[in-house]
Amino acid sequence: MTENYYPISYLNDFIFCPLSIYFHQLYGRTEECLYQCTDQINGKAVHASVDGQSYSHHKEILQGVDICCRRYGLTGKIDLFDISKGLLTERKKKIVTIYDGYVFQLYAQYFALTEEGFDVRSLRFYSYDDNKVYPIPLPCENPLMTEKFEKTVEALFAFQPETFVQENKKKCTRCIYSPLCDRSCADDE
Repeated sequence: MTENYYPISYLNDFIFCPLSIYFHQLYGRTEECLYQCTDQINGKAVHASVDGQSYSHHKEILQGVDICCRRYGLTGKIDLFDISKGLLTERKKKIVTIYDGYVFQLYAQYFALTEEGFDVRSLRFYSYDDNKVYPIPLPCENPLMTEKFEKTVEALFAFQPETFVQENKKKCTRCIYSPLCDRSCADDE
């Protein structure tokens, strides 16, 4: 698709607000506790065992493995993939709502693994705080969501920040970068 690659995590960020990607990169290596909210810090803690590849010692479980999806120009890491079951799991601190961005991240992981020849037969989210599992249909089982995924990836690659105007006040109100953003509508009346 492209010579450029974007992190899979950008999909969820892009849906929330494309400018949040810019601000996240602007902070770069700044100590995260200075700008992240409690939810983000707690979410990172949930991924620590996967990222450190200490969640499981079973040889059939891939954890925290770097992946690349050439078809869509995306890179990232998987949380857990059980090779023998063909089960791809994305862990979240606590799931209240399954947002499209969550599903798109899982789809990107799915496409990357299948490009590498893995037989991915099922997808799911795992909510750490309440120990709940949320099965997600495979992309071939949900053509509408797959189309939305593809359009989001296209929009991510075509994004022009200078023309963007955020009109969703709720997103700005919840955004940790709102105080820095010259386009925030959080304070509009």
